[in-house]
Amino acid sequence: MNPKIFSVAIVDDHTLFRKGLLRIVNEFGGFRIVQEASNGKDFIENFDHQNPPDLVLIDVQMPEMDGYETARWLREKHPDVKVIAISMHEADNAIIRMLKLGVRAYLFKLLDPAELKHAMVKVATMDYYLTEYVTGRVVRNLNNHDQSFIMDYDLISGFTTKEIEFLRFSCTEMTYKEIADIMGVSARTIDGYRDNLFEKLKVRSRVGLVVFAIRNNIFKIWDNNGDES
Repeated sequence: MNPKIFSVAIVDDHTLFRKGLLRIVNEFGGFRIVQEASNGKDFIENFDHQNPPDLVLIDVQMPEMDGYETARWLREKHPDVKVIAISMHEADNAIIRMLKLGVRAYLFKLLDPAELKHAMVKVATMDYYLTEYVTGRVVRNLNNHDQSFIMDYDLISGFTTKEIEFLRFSCTEMTYKEIADIMGVSARTIDGYRDNLFEKLKVRSRVGLVVFAIRNNIFKIWDNNGDES
């Protein structure tokens, strides 16, 4: 069986960077560029709805239609398309906002091509790729007051109280063993909470759990005793 070739679209208003990115991705192997665009408006106008790309590499700041609006459009129209942001902007609000809009990785334009390939493979074949730097920004902002996103109440209502508690602790730097100790349960029980949430959320990593918590403001739904606030 031939390995899957993932189709990729590149959206960036800087022509030199976009063309360089196109060349680099084509050299990776396993990926095929199917579209390039200078902004979100250009991208959407030429989007192939019958054969959408597997991955979209997108800049954040662009004229006419920026990365935020483009990511929102993809989340609404083609939620199965995986989005990777590649930006010069390191501001916390930009990172958090893009993750809430469905972005699977947030990378900076000074990254090494090897890291880009690793991130693309991880996102294409699994779920998320967040560097330690970005994850640190994420954890520090879990209690932000941004309400400009839709909470998935139907999905959250299917969680048990213990799963919610485990999810909250997963958003810290504690190990699973430390979470088990503080919750007063066995490591095997913690594995069960984790695997149940992986299945319910269709994710494969702890990062996926954290991103879900960000998008759904889990810390604001439950107080420190696990009661709904």
